[in-house]
Amino acid sequence: MEPFNGSFGTEVGGVSSAAEMQVLRILVRATCSVHPVEGRMRKLIVTALTVLLAVISSARAQPKEILLGALLPLTGPAAPIGIEEQQGVQFAIDQVNAKGGIGGVPVKILFDDSQGKPDQAVLAFNRMIDLNNVPALLTAFSSISLAIAPLATRREVLVVNPAAQTDKLENASPFLVNTIPLVRQEASVLAKYAVEHVGKKAAIIYENAAAGIDGSTDFRKYFQEAGGEIIAEEPVEFGQTNYRSTLLKIADVNPDFVYIAITQSHEAMADQVGQMPNFPKGIGNTFSRPFFGHASTEGWYQTAIQSGYPDDDTVAAFKKQFNVEDMGFFAREYFNSTNIILKAAEKVISGGGELTGPSLRDALLAIRTFESPIANVTFESNTASRPVEILQYKGKERVIVETARAAN
Repeated sequence: MEPFNGSFGTEVGGVSSAAEMQVLRILVRATCSVHPVEGRMRKLIVTALTVLLAVISSARAQPKEILLGALLPLTGPAAPIGIEEQQGVQFAIDQVNAKGGIGGVPVKILFDDSQGKPDQAVLAFNRMIDLNNVPALLTAFSSISLAIAPLATRREVLVVNPAAQTDKLENASPFLVNTIPLVRQEASVLAKYAVEHVGKKAAIIYENAAAGIDGSTDFRKYFQEAGGEIIAEEPVEFGQTNYRSTLLKIADVNPDFVYIAITQSHEAMADQVGQMPNFPKGIGNTFSRPFFGHASTEGWYQTAIQSGYPDDDTVAAFKKQFNVEDMGFFAREYFNSTNIILKAAEKVISGGGELTGPSLRDALLAIRTFESPIANVTFESNTASRPVEILQYKGKERVIVETARAAN
C-alpha cells in the first residue's frame, strides 16, 4: 500500500479547516497502519467519522458572518425611494448587530444599484451572486423584480419584495416572496369605495410599466364591476416629468375623478395639477403617498397598506442615524422585511442548518406569521395578507376613512 502523504485539498460543503484535515489524517493512518483487529478498527473509523461530521456540522451551522444583499435604485429618477429603502435595510442590520447578531453571528449587507432599470438589475443580481454568493436579497420596483425572478429560480436565491406590487409577481418565482399585497388587492378595495363615495365616471393616468399597467387594468376591472364607467385612459412613461399635455386631455373629458398609477415624479405632476384650475380629484394606491402635502392634492384619496411605526425610541434612533424628519413608509417596510429575513435565518441556524436560498425560504414559510408594531405579516402563499386603508388628504393629515383586508 502506498504511504499517505498528508495531502487532501478537499472541501466538504464549502468548509475546509485544519481540524478537518487532522481528522482525515487520523482516519487514513488508522486504516493504513493499525493491525487488522476488526473491532478496534471499526471503533477507530467510527470515532474519526463522528468527529469529522461534528466539525463539518458546526462549521455549517455557525458561519463567520451572515451575508445578505439588497438590489435597489440608488441613482436615477427612483433614487429618493431607493435611498429611503436602503436606510430601512441598513437600520435593521445595525440594530441586530448591536444586539450581538443572529446567534452570535454578525450580519453584513451588500447593496447594489439597479438604477431602476431591468437590464442593470440583471447585471447587478449576477454580480452579487457570482462574487458573494448571498442566499437572500431584497428587491424594489416591479420591472426589476420581474427581471430577476427567473434568475432567483435558476440560482435558488430567496428574493424578498417589500414594495413592488404588479400582479405578475404572484407567480414569478417560487423563490420570490412579497411582504406587501399586490396591485389588484388594493384596486378592489379602492374601486368599491370610489363608486360609493367619489363618483361613477373616472379617467385613468398610468405609467407604461408593469406596476402602472396592472394598476390601470385592475382598477378598470373592479370599477366597472362595481357599476363605474371609464371615460378616458392616458399612458405616461417611467422617468417622465412633464405631464401637462396628459393632464389637459384628462381635464377636457371632465371625469368625476382620475385614478393615477405612477411610481415616481409625483411632485412634478402635483405641481402641474396646481397650474390647472378645477382639475378633477385624484385617487391612487400605496405609491401615491408622495402626492400628499401639496395644495393641489387637497381632498385626494389613496389606498395604503396598513403600516405602523416601531416604538418611539427606535424611530428617534432612525431619524438621528440618517438625519431625516420621519421614518417613512418605505424605510419602515424595508426595515420590517429585513427583520423577516433575519428571523428566518435565526430559525435555520438554531436548527443546525446551512443558510441557503431554499432553507431560508422554507423557514420563512414555516414561521408563516411575523408580528411587529409595523405590521402583522401572514404568508398564506408567497404573497402576504395585510389590511388595506383608504386615506383622504385633509390639511396636514391623511385621514383614514375606511379599512378592509384584501384577500389574496
